[in-house]
Amino acid sequence: MKLSTALRLGRVSNLPTVATNVLAACVLSGAPFSWAVYGGLSAAMALAYVGGMYLNDAFDRDFDARVRPERPIPSGEVTARQVLVLGFAMLGLSVWCVGVVVWRGAGGALLPAISSMLALSGTIVFYDLYHKQNPLSPVVMGACRVLVYVTSALVISQFPNGLVFWGAAALLGYLVGLSYAAKQENLGEVKNLWPLALLALPLASVVLIRDAAGALFLALFAAWAGYALSWLLRKQGRNIPRAVGYFIAGISLLDGALTGLAGQPWLALACVIGFFLTLALQSVVPGT
Repeated sequence: MKLSTALRLGRVSNLPTVATNVLAACVLSGAPFSWAVYGGLSAAMALAYVGGMYLNDAFDRDFDARVRPERPIPSGEVTARQVLVLGFAMLGLSVWCVGVVVWRGAGGALLPAISSMLALSGTIVFYDLYHKQNPLSPVVMGACRVLVYVTSALVISQFPNGLVFWGAAALLGYLVGLSYAAKQENLGEVKNLWPLALLALPLASVVLIRDAAGALFLALFAAWAGYALSWLLRKQGRNIPRAVGYFIAGISLLDGALTGLAGQPWLALACVIGFFLTLALQSVVPGT
């Protein structure tokens, strides 16, 4: 398999958003922040994300053959069997990585952390298998990112701060709206608008503002989400794939807003860097 094919299959341009999910979860959990633990967790979640994307293409190969024949499997760049083996292998390796991070003293308990990671892996597979025919697939997709938050928190703390669950709920609302928008990508039009209102759910975090830095990061997220939404709603020049890519990059800004609201502006700035990195990578490797 060519490197370019492997990168496209894994939608690796979106990996900075996974890394910022882990960063935000670590901060919101209330446990002391460790770059070493963060690195191990980010590697585990990156493996889960890429593995899930591989399985997505493998399970969608018949649909892609009709609608997106340029995708790697229908175009003959790689076989479905290869993609399936690699996808499941990466999911298994992600669970192993979480176990190693906990075993080496990250702070959490092994059983809850491993159980949560197994739940994440199972949810990823369920989504990949049934998202085309499941009207609630945006909720399932959002649940995957929520479990990134929850698993990361359980790895570093046996009793995570409740703030991490608020962050997970805000992320869920945003991801459900984002996933709904992504489902319109092959239609070229937006049929219903009401699910997009969920994109604004994170703005309820305004109640957590304690200083100017937190307000600034939340405002930055809100401005970008509004800009991305404009590409979805405009009558002239509507560009759904661009809107979806922008919404995906906005995940890092949401993580930054939550991290800033938790009183860690410098780590929030790292999330903003993740946002710009996602946009840059999307220009090389398509994010959808």
